[in-house]
Amino acid sequence: MSTKDTYQKFMRMPIFFHLSAAILLFLLLVILVLKSLSIYTRHNQAVIVPDVKGLQIEEATVFFASNGLRYQIADSIYSREVSPGAIVELMPVAGSKVKDGRIIFVTVNAKGEQRVELPDVADLSYRQAYALLQARGFTSIETKYVPGRYRDLAIKVESNGRTLKPGETIPISARLVLSVSDGVPEEEAETEQEQREVTEEN
Repeated sequence: MSTKDTYQKFMRMPIFFHLSAAILLFLLLVILVLKSLSIYTRHNQAVIVPDVKGLQIEEATVFFASNGLRYQIADSIYSREVSPGAIVELMPVAGSKVKDGRIIFVTVNAKGEQRVELPDVADLSYRQAYALLQARGFTSIETKYVPGRYRDLAIKVESNGRTLKPGETIPISARLVLSVSDGVPEEEAETEQEQREVTEEN
């Protein structure tokens, strides 16, 4: 029987048969698509993110590999609570269920204390200068008022008795002293000091 004869015989069959064949073909196609998606997305296959916080990245690599996971260093911070180079944070967090082959983003502890560039705060208002230092990450900031014509005007930044230069790179944990004008010119301050000394002598 030729292909033409087979086609003509099929077309002479009742409409119900044609409809049933179409529905069956559609169902087979749906099942095939769902099965393919299940395989592609590894449906119901999950692994647990291991708790590797505190381990060196070289040690954690073994745990990631044994669980079918990959890792990528996303950031580094400085902390005195864990050893340099150790893992501080994971994303997704330890204990999370993820698909096999998922990339785990890790944050490691810097091997040296973080250093930042000192901004130029001279001639800024006290509030602006203080906020700018905080924005750079400095947390230990002391304020010292010194003679100056304009009150609450930032003059300089010191650390350990040394005047720091703008743009200088220093440890983020450095203890800073922000010198701010008290609104009394140096000449007037000296005059007032001399008057006080004379009063005390009398």
